[in-house]
Amino acid sequence: MSNDAHYIPARSTEEWQSLDAAHYLHPFTDHAALSRKGTRLITRAAGVYLYESGGRQILDGMSGLWCVNLGYGRRELADTAYRQLLELPYYNSFFQVAHPPAIELAKLLVEVTPPQFNHVFFTGSGSEANDTVVRAVRRYWDVLGQPERNVIISRHNAYHGSTVAGASLGGMAPMHAQGGLPIPGIVHIRQPYWYTEGWSAEGGDLPPDEFGLVAARALEEKILEIGPEKIAAFIGEPIQGAGGVIIPPATYWPEIQRIVDKYGILLIADEVICGFGRTGEWFGSTYYGIRPDFMSIAKGMSSGYQPIGGVMVGDRIAEVLIGKGGEFQHGFTYSGHPVACAVGCATINILRREGVIERVRDDVGPYLQRRWTELSTHPLVGETRMVGMIGALELVKDKAKRRLFANPGDVGTLCRDICIEQGLVMRAVRDTMIVAPPLVMKHSEIDELMERARKALDIMLDKVHKQGLL
Repeated sequence: MSNDAHYIPARSTEEWQSLDAAHYLHPFTDHAALSRKGTRLITRAAGVYLYESGGRQILDGMSGLWCVNLGYGRRELADTAYRQLLELPYYNSFFQVAHPPAIELAKLLVEVTPPQFNHVFFTGSGSEANDTVVRAVRRYWDVLGQPERNVIISRHNAYHGSTVAGASLGGMAPMHAQGGLPIPGIVHIRQPYWYTEGWSAEGGDLPPDEFGLVAARALEEKILEIGPEKIAAFIGEPIQGAGGVIIPPATYWPEIQRIVDKYGILLIADEVICGFGRTGEWFGSTYYGIRPDFMSIAKGMSSGYQPIGGVMVGDRIAEVLIGKGGEFQHGFTYSGHPVACAVGCATINILRREGVIERVRDDVGPYLQRRWTELSTHPLVGETRMVGMIGALELVKDKAKRRLFANPGDVGTLCRDICIEQGLVMRAVRDTMIVAPPLVMKHSEIDELMERARKALDIMLDKVHKQGLL
């Protein structure tokens, strides 16, 4: 075998783009449009920067997909994967078998998650984690002799993955329009999005705290509409990520907790984005002071260096499933993959050893938040919001009246492309621009992010004026 067999062959950018158009189906992509434009090729990365095939540097303001919390090029994580590949590259967890990396990662996760969690079920992604939650929730009520409790309540504009169950839990209409979703037994209520929904039927804005209570009480209304005896669980992201970084008012989660406690339904926290330090706490559940029965986890667990997810299972659930449930007919080939688990262990150890989460809470997070707020003075920005190192800004037509642009998404997509031209990755959700940079970002790199973001907004302002959009 040639020594070159282990390496990606050298090709020109044009060759890669041609091969990509011919063979590679991308997630969430209009492939006809992509073929006309040509793929943007990322060939390497270091720290908080990406590098295109031509060598151009781009500051990654989104940590890949909310996941590269420790930044790119961490040799310790690469070396950990290499050593594990040499020792035990793969074995499954079926048939009463385990291996040290999975056991050690389970132990570490129990140490860093809230005290009600002493068990974890490993998956390959956050989508698989939420599929697992659906099955575990319904199995729990089956074992307790209440199979009629199978309805799970979620929220409009939530995102819980793109598998059949995950996309059903999510509340995004374009996803539901494809494939006959949602599946039976999943319903949705309003989201706690004060900026666009914080108004009363009588007219006028509701104060954020009052709106938080109104949004939360939609859960109780839905429970009573369907019947408490049929409700299994409520699922929510502590902060809605892909929905546009929807940060709920301070009153929202305490009221949700009160409601689920009152009716005895299970609480599921989707921590796929918020987990492992993004909010300045280990988990968003801790930040908001809620007590979930399940937590879906992924992304930051390995800093994106290996695909891995999981479900933290609360003690009262585990007691039933383990003690009375018999065999749980569920699992994946790659559940607890030894290489992914080894990298997960190394990631958690780095987060602890380097005080990354404390730094987000006490230093770099507050600094980014102060700088981010400065963008609120820009003529196009109606609101800035941020917790820890996850934030958003609303692009609006009229700041004073909170009027949005006529065709949601057009302005956001244009702004996203301008950001790339300025060497910055910011994501567009409709006309909301969002960021979630690596947690290890330095103050000087935050300053660079802000400089590029403001320049992009200025260019954007000129373009919308010329296009008559204001």
